[in-house]
Formats: sequence, C-alpha cells, structure tokens
Amino acid sequence: MKKKYSKKIKTKSNKNNQELGQTKNSAKLVLFIFGIGPIIGITIFLYAKGFFNLPNL
Repeated sequence: MKKKYSKKIKTKSNKNNQELGQTKNSAKLVLFIFGIGPIIGITIFLYAKGFFNLPNL
C-alpha cells in the first residue's frame, strides 16, 4: 500500500518538475527579450541620432 502511494507522489512530482522547467525556460526567454530588447533599441536610436560619431573639430 505504501509503495503505490509513493509511486503516485513520484509521478506528480515528475509532472510538476516538467511544468516548472517549462515555466523557468519561458521566464528566462521573456527576461532575455525584455532585458536585451530595450538595450538594442536604445543603441539603434542613439546610433541613428549620431551619438557614436566622432565630433568634427
């Protein structure tokens, strides 16, 4: 009886671990996009405005 109960717990924990892994991966993806995206956008904007060009003396 205890062995069957422990097997049920293991299957649930495996399922929870898989779902948790998927949410961790999607959270990492979202953080990467929202973290790197604005940096790239600001860089493109500043480059378009001539921020990185050397001033003419």
